[in-house]
Amino acid sequence: MAEFISFSIGADRYGVDIMAVREIRSWTDVARLPNQPEYMRGVLNLRGAMVPIVDLRCRFGQGVTETTAQHVVIVVQIGNRQVGMLCDRVLDIVAFEAKKIQPVPQVAKHAAGQTLAGLIAADDGMIAIIELANLVSASDVAVTSPAQAA
Repeated sequence: MAEFISFSIGADRYGVDIMAVREIRSWTDVARLPNQPEYMRGVLNLRGAMVPIVDLRCRFGQGVTETTAQHVVIVVQIGNRQVGMLCDRVLDIVAFEAKKIQPVPQVAKHAAGQTLAGLIAADDGMIAIIELANLVSASDVAVTSPAQAA
């Protein structure tokens, strides 16, 4: 059985592997960084570590999220770095057998499709599983130390 944290962006449901989730936080303002892709909202200081925040609504081509106190950030581990994902709300923990995950149809294999690992048909709709390795490029979340910037 694979377990996922499910969450929403508008009426759409998404999921990420629960083993990648490090924490779930309520939305707080982030420090904006210049010359970043539009979907990179900035960085959050998380106990001394600078964590880049990805606006999933924007990343999936649905416009920039107008944040409120009800929005949440799901901090996930992607390789050796942590990344925060801005979403509307966390829904549930769901468990499925890996064989129930369906491939993403060819028609959806464009920019958003590449960020999806598969689809799960749930009792109350569809859950799109995010492929965390493709969510952001390494250059989007590269951290430059003060020595490297000089």
